[in-house]
Amino acid sequence: MTEMMQKKIAELEKRNELAMAGGGPEKKAKHKQGGRLTARERLDVLLDPGSFVEMDRFVTHRCTNFGMEKNKPYGDGIITGYGRINGKLVYVSSQDFTVTGGSMSRTQANKICKVMDLAIKNGAPFISINDSGGARIQEGIESLGGYADIFTRNVMGSGVIPQITAIMGPCAGGAVYSPSITDFVFMVENTSYMFVTGPDVIKAVTHEEVTKEQLGGAATHSQKSGVAHFTAKDDKHCLLLIRELMGFLPSNNLDDSAALATKDRPDRIVDSLNALIPDNPKKPYDMLQLISEVVDEGYFLEIHKHFAQNIIVGYARFNGRPVGIVANQPQVLAGCLNIEASRKAARFIRFCDAFNIPIVSFVDVPGFLPGKDQEWNGIITHGAKLLYAYAEASVPKVTLITRKAYGGAYIVMGSKLLRSDVNLAYPSAEIAVMGAEGAVNIIQREAIAKAKDPATERARLTAEYEEMFSNPYVSAELGYTDEVIEPALTRKRIIDSLEMLKNKRDIIPPKKHGNIPL
Repeated sequence: MTEMMQKKIAELEKRNELAMAGGGPEKKAKHKQGGRLTARERLDVLLDPGSFVEMDRFVTHRCTNFGMEKNKPYGDGIITGYGRINGKLVYVSSQDFTVTGGSMSRTQANKICKVMDLAIKNGAPFISINDSGGARIQEGIESLGGYADIFTRNVMGSGVIPQITAIMGPCAGGAVYSPSITDFVFMVENTSYMFVTGPDVIKAVTHEEVTKEQLGGAATHSQKSGVAHFTAKDDKHCLLLIRELMGFLPSNNLDDSAALATKDRPDRIVDSLNALIPDNPKKPYDMLQLISEVVDEGYFLEIHKHFAQNIIVGYARFNGRPVGIVANQPQVLAGCLNIEASRKAARFIRFCDAFNIPIVSFVDVPGFLPGKDQEWNGIITHGAKLLYAYAEASVPKVTLITRKAYGGAYIVMGSKLLRSDVNLAYPSAEIAVMGAEGAVNIIQREAIAKAKDPATERARLTAEYEEMFSNPYVSAELGYTDEVIEPALTRKRIIDSLEMLKNKRDIIPPKKHGNIPL
């Protein structure tokens, strides 16, 4: 090596050290209080060891206002590049709060946009780790323009590549819109928050007093707003959850998710399911138990676990192949559909459809939740979102009715009438316009009123109605149900159906895009 090259390499090492130092040891130590990781440590946990390649390490901002030209740190508060998760290529950005509070500058936005463009061109997922004080005020509209460029790429990449956001610190104002466009949002308990306007502004305008955690913490967004799909105990847990989710997702909309070898036999009989559905139709049971009994190794990754718990969504595998699962939960609101459940399931179904992931639905739904608040807040429109999502989806769709499937909710939950491919039912299935008792009270009102013993007559007519309509065989006779199965055969029949459908091709009328009821 020549003397000149030695000097050049020494200079390179010095500059690398400056870039790697971030905001310096004092700011790093303060940042790490409470178990938080630095921006680079987060990438070390997220990505396969030694796979990360950094881009734009030496980029600096170009702002000369308010003395900013005197402080031009390398990287400008964000680390960008690419790496691998379980061998799969991903592009990443990780904001560094120790450098100018991770604030969004024109330069920082340019770095993010560069890797987003590469992700879209190369058909690889994009993962953003957010930890920022917001727009860099010193740059004015340039920082706002940077946000807009990111939002545009989020939209252009939607349905093309999976986009995941981890909120691992503050995320406020315009910064919240990029995460909301991405497919999955992760938050960390007690250390991350999101809101459009903060507590101080709210107090000034509405005189309400609220803390950051109450307003936009992980618990708020995972339970009340539904903005967050996952919550984690700490930074490491959050990043490992992302790695777990990535195992179910394809790299882009032209690929299929990778199948994994499994020792769980596809023809495994689950005798315990024959005793799962209670004899009393008003008695609840845990739909998660059914799911865990039939999927590979009993492993189910639930999404939106704490939001709209009357419906369950998440990922599992059948015979090694990933599927999206949608299921009513009889233990919560009797499994009724409401506004929150409809939004939750519709968004999940549309993601699965965009990325070629088959959908398996487990149905036990007595109807839409009645009430003034539901009607006034648009249950008609929100319920239509779920209907639209199921009807639009062209991936393989398998639906199993375990018990109740009444009225419009029966249609909406992946019925044959919404282009479902295979519809199965247990012998306990009740497929009807409404429950037998309610139906008899309407259509036999006069007969009951004239009877000498109205209660006895009502019971007789209800039993008669149940025998006529509250069973799966009327639907099977009409072809709306393809097969009535013994519960113990659930796993085998679902796998048989998915295997039969694996080469499915569906034709959708040519159009620019549909107009989903937003």
